[in-house]
Amino acid sequence: MWQGLLAFVALAAMAGCGEQNGPEAQMAQGQAPNVKIAQPLAQDVTEWDEYTGRIEAVSSVDVRARVSGYLEKVNFKAGEKVKKGDLLFLIDPKPFKAQLNYAEAELERARAKHELAKNDLERAKRLFRAKAISEEEHDARSKGLREAVAAVQSAEANVYTARLNLDYTKVRAPIDGRIGRELITEGNLVNGGGADATRLTFIVSTDPVYVYVDADERSVLKYRRLGQHIGAGQTPVRLAVADEDDFPHQGTLDYISPREDTATGTVTLRGVFPNTDDLLSPGFFARMRVRGSTPYPAILLPDRAIATDQAQRFVWVVNQDNQVEYRPVTLGAHIGQSRVIKEGVKPEEWVVIEGLQKLRPGIKVNPERLSLAAPY
Repeated sequence: MWQGLLAFVALAAMAGCGEQNGPEAQMAQGQAPNVKIAQPLAQDVTEWDEYTGRIEAVSSVDVRARVSGYLEKVNFKAGEKVKKGDLLFLIDPKPFKAQLNYAEAELERARAKHELAKNDLERAKRLFRAKAISEEEHDARSKGLREAVAAVQSAEANVYTARLNLDYTKVRAPIDGRIGRELITEGNLVNGGGADATRLTFIVSTDPVYVYVDADERSVLKYRRLGQHIGAGQTPVRLAVADEDDFPHQGTLDYISPREDTATGTVTLRGVFPNTDDLLSPGFFARMRVRGSTPYPAILLPDRAIATDQAQRFVWVVNQDNQVEYRPVTLGAHIGQSRVIKEGVKPEEWVVIEGLQKLRPGIKVNPERLSLAAPY
């Protein structure tokens, strides 16, 4: 019996030794866990909603031939900037010069016939008054003049068309922008006009640029109300491309689609951004932030200070006795790496921001006080 009792005491002692190594035993012995605490940051904040999209050019043009002929010259370097009206391609102009010369000669012939018909009518009028010719002859001379006038107009139109075709042999830039590579090289035959016109190159405008994204219905209603408050087309937007962590490019929201896509339940938004340094190119992947509120006062805590208990979000607050208290909180918007705390914490309270995993309600901690930096 005594042997069994001694064995029980020995086992209890071993178990007690093991318990002395746990966090609760250490706390009982005065070994409070080390934590870092800070007071919430109180400041005015502005909410921003983030979307992904693509950069698009404000203007994009496929340069095509308007007349057929052999390509005689390429007058640009691929990828360079061009101005509206710059000469890009030259199509062999000789056949079109010949057509223009022929049309001008036909015009001169028509004008000569017009002068003759005009003189004939003047003579016919005098003879008709003297009753030297019949009325039918007078009418014939009058209609002959009208026919000659129409012939002159037709010849003038032919000259205009021939001169226009000759001018089209000089393919010029229709817009300012950056040009692509030449798709047809010198010496090749190009087709002009119509759906089969040869595509020679393309030009995209570079400054400014558009970014298109899709937003949900509630967000669009929010942006429209915000636009009514600050002015249409004045809602700020920010842009970041693939190698940027912050959002350094600033622009405005200049377009909200008047129609929702019922298949996706989204509405297209468009931001416009200056691009004076040519960093942004059409087709680039982009992240765009849209301002979703006017500035308002808020209390902020880092995301790492907020824990989850099933569906409840909470923080640990340290009181004057260095004891931790479980404090449920109501969260607001993300601001950088921080969250707006709508309810649950006051600005003067100290909240644990590091060492949360060691804590239990009511235990004492060894706090290190820190100051939070602004989230942006």
